[in-house]
Amino acid sequence: MKKIINASSAPKAIGCYSQATEDGGFVFTSGLLPIDPVTSEIFTGDVRVQTEIILKNLENILKEAGCSLKQVVKISVFMTDLTQFAEMNEVYSSFFKDNPPARTTLQVNALPKGSAVQIEAIAKK
Repeated sequence: MKKIINASSAPKAIGCYSQATEDGGFVFTSGLLPIDPVTSEIFTGDVRVQTEIILKNLENILKEAGCSLKQVVKISVFMTDLTQFAEMNEVYSSFFKDNPPARTTLQVNALPKGSAVQIEAIAKK
């Protein structure tokens, strides 16, 4: 049965969606933007900082769901400029040091709120 996950330690959804849903032993997150969970402000600067904010929010959502980054099996990264891939990957690698999940990285024309990065994940409980 589907369960909605809403972590108070992560930014509230900015539209008609949940931070994550749990079903069938998996947690599926929505696409996360670099939003400060306290101020609800979006950070549109450096890609490294955007990636770090997003992955910290991901950690908090997964924690609320009863799991961690170690249980992530698939990540999708959306970027507006793949020439900044190395910067994103540097930060990403610091969060997934051992046994990283499968990952797809795509360049898109634009992301909500002017973000340069958006990340979604699937974790196995």
